[in-house]
Amino acid sequence: MTSQVLQELTATELDESPIAEKAARKRARHAGGRRSFGMFACIVPFLVLVFLFSYFPLYGWIYSLYDYKPALGLEGSEFVGLQWFQLLVGSPTQVAQIGQVLLNTLAISFLGIATSILPLGFAVFLNEVKTPWFKNAVQTLTTLPNFISWVLVYMIAFSLFSSSGLVNGVLEDLGLITMPVKFLDTDQNVWLTMALWSVWKGLGWGAIIYIAAISGIDQSLYESAEIDGAGRFQRMWYITVPQLMPTFIVLLLLSVANLLNNGMEQYYVFQNAFNKQYIQVLDLYVFNVGMTGNNLSMATAIGMLKSLISVALLFTVNAIAKRVRGQSIV
Repeated sequence: MTSQVLQELTATELDESPIAEKAARKRARHAGGRRSFGMFACIVPFLVLVFLFSYFPLYGWIYSLYDYKPALGLEGSEFVGLQWFQLLVGSPTQVAQIGQVLLNTLAISFLGIATSILPLGFAVFLNEVKTPWFKNAVQTLTTLPNFISWVLVYMIAFSLFSSSGLVNGVLEDLGLITMPVKFLDTDQNVWLTMALWSVWKGLGWGAIIYIAAISGIDQSLYESAEIDGAGRFQRMWYITVPQLMPTFIVLLLLSVANLLNNGMEQYYVFQNAFNKQYIQVLDLYVFNVGMTGNNLSMATAIGMLKSLISVALLFTVNAIAKRVRGQSIV
């Protein structure tokens, strides 16, 4: 009797198991759908912000097709088609000026790329500091300049390096110079000077991502190397640096993709009549054409071309990264 009951129960379970399995799959799909919807709802506000600040302003590209006059508005301005794009390459003077601007932009960008190794080295050496209070103090002091506006940075530079500044005053008191050295009012070494100010301002901030990456390195690697007799510098060179290289390569590729995007604030506050020829990068040139030259349509056309070239550079670098590393960055 008992065996008969067990056989009947087993038969019943076998008959109901497909139904139960189907119901379980259905509940899993519903749970997964609710979880996916919740995650999507979390990123909706950010998608809205990206659309408002990154895609909606692209409507302004239409101004490049008009001889825009602010007093008349877009409807009252004359439609000129591709006139501003033709002027960019049709006038020898304009071509020479844009060529100098591009040279300034690329030179300063490549100097920035060449100095991008400095935050990595700073993070590696800072990680070797064993005194917590000193390590935290150094990291804080080197990160603070990132939060100082370029206007205040120029005020510091003017106080230190102007003709009547602290540095010239000390040099004159020591008898090393008889005439003030023009550190700011000169066209000499402008690219290098701007690159050094950028390094000073961004060194600590750029090292943060490497410090975070160092904290994720498996400590057993260091322990094994120490057991094998590796010194501190050997552990840094053969463990820390190789572990940071993937992060460095990604940041380097992104820097290459942004060759034409130097920003404007730094060069705007440091520009003067002496260094304007060599300090005017593409972003500053667009500002000067649009605001100082009152040619908003030409400025829009230049900015439009810069954006298209930057996108092309991004996809080119992404393709190179995919071919070399087997992984894309976009």
